[in-house]
Amino acid sequence: MKVTFTPVANIEIEEYRRNSNVTSNDGFTWSLLIDGPTEIMDLVTSLWAQLHQKDEIIREQQEKIQTLQDQLVKNSKNSSKPPSSDGLKKTPRTSSLREKSGKKNGGQIGHQGHTLKQTKKPDHTKLHPVTHCNQCHISLEDVATEQYEKRQVFDIPPVRVEVTEHQAEIKQCPHCGEINKAEFPAEVTQPVQYGPRIKSQAAYFNNYHVVPLARTAEIFADLYGHSLTEAMVLQANATLADRVQPATEAVKEALITSDVVNFDETGLRVSGKLHWVHVVATPKLTSYTVHRKRGSEAMDEAGILPEFEGTAVHDHWKPYFNYDQLSHSLCNAHHLRELTFIDQQYQQPWATEMKNLLREIKDTVEQTRPHQDHLPPDIRTNFEYRYDQLISQGLEVNPPPPEQKPKKRGRVKQTPPKNLLDRLKDYKLETLAFMYDFCVPFDNNQGERDIRMVKVKQKVSGSFRTKLGADRFAQIRGYISTARKNDQSIIDAIQAAFAGNPFIPSFITSNKSA
Repeated sequence: MKVTFTPVANIEIEEYRRNSNVTSNDGFTWSLLIDGPTEIMDLVTSLWAQLHQKDEIIREQQEKIQTLQDQLVKNSKNSSKPPSSDGLKKTPRTSSLREKSGKKNGGQIGHQGHTLKQTKKPDHTKLHPVTHCNQCHISLEDVATEQYEKRQVFDIPPVRVEVTEHQAEIKQCPHCGEINKAEFPAEVTQPVQYGPRIKSQAAYFNNYHVVPLARTAEIFADLYGHSLTEAMVLQANATLADRVQPATEAVKEALITSDVVNFDETGLRVSGKLHWVHVVATPKLTSYTVHRKRGSEAMDEAGILPEFEGTAVHDHWKPYFNYDQLSHSLCNAHHLRELTFIDQQYQQPWATEMKNLLREIKDTVEQTRPHQDHLPPDIRTNFEYRYDQLISQGLEVNPPPPEQKPKKRGRVKQTPPKNLLDRLKDYKLETLAFMYDFCVPFDNNQGERDIRMVKVKQKVSGSFRTKLGADRFAQIRGYISTARKNDQSIIDAIQAAFAGNPFIPSFITSNKSA
């Protein structure tokens, strides 16, 4: 029996068994002379096994290529990667998740202006007299002034560090001979020391504006003609961190009893090693904790999540779900970015439709919120139905991966679309929590905004040399963020803390008294 086939190129074929002959026709057509059907079945089986093996290799290579392509196209607009990882590459404007408001550039009609205006009581007045006539040049010094044209210049006078010397009198009693000395003020403890204002400004520049230690010292030399040492700035931070401790504890207690709280975490270099900053925040409160771990151990030591019973807004970091005494809400900004990535990289229509649906629900909630505290049942049911339909469409084009070989351990690797679909399906209530409860935000932007300045600090200063320094920064930064959210002057809040009266939001103190 003769079997003939044409390969795509010159190849060598070993003789098949001892009864097979391989002949060549111009190097392209090969003929195998085989005795009987058994040899044919063996040949087909062998070729089929080779094809199946090559299919496996091709499939694995395609998966690797797809993974590498996914990594290349991911950026801050379509994934959870930070904007700093984008480098010099510019992403198209159309990839932004923000929709156009339709408003013109610049100030809007009816907004409050902030134009510099003249004051009725200037601090200083300089008179510029008219001494002679510009036309005939006669003297006008004895002519009465008819009116004035006024122009005002706003500026800062020269500032310098003042030194106040405290002298305590020493007197000897003429009656009994006792030596008596006056008491110094409680805050004056050393022969030479810095006062609370200069300490407040040093901590203000270093912690609020994240100016490095050396440059903070330079600022004082340039502005006030007095250079500080880095050790002095560090000592001011240490004192401030200790003084704001009562406010920090009060904020933590208030966060535990809040209804909705945002949670997030980010990496931070401390002593040359990776640590994690955990933020717990609301629109009025902020608390930071630095820990060497990212998961439940750090969350337990922060002391808020284990006692919290409200709704926790976060990304899909698994350790958050270890706390089952509370409700969960997932960040839909993360979902929108992932859906954008799937739309761009995999061209699956369900992803675009799901993205549009989430935005539609968000807009509907915002339009309904001023009038009532929930969506009408029919509208909510319609949104749920459309949500489920899109999940079903997505699962049809993203079937489960083939079963894993017995020798392999761990979870079966899935494609990014399948992973996201499973999350949206299994955590439907958590994804749509903002639709069921209008107090729950659509995303976790509050937590991400509060953690952004920590990344700025690391970008400016590189890292913290000690864990103690990182803890102090976290405590001070939480105090500053809370003060700022409550419309307090930051420098005044810091000075109040140095004076032993740290700022605590009034609604916290009123709740305690109640």
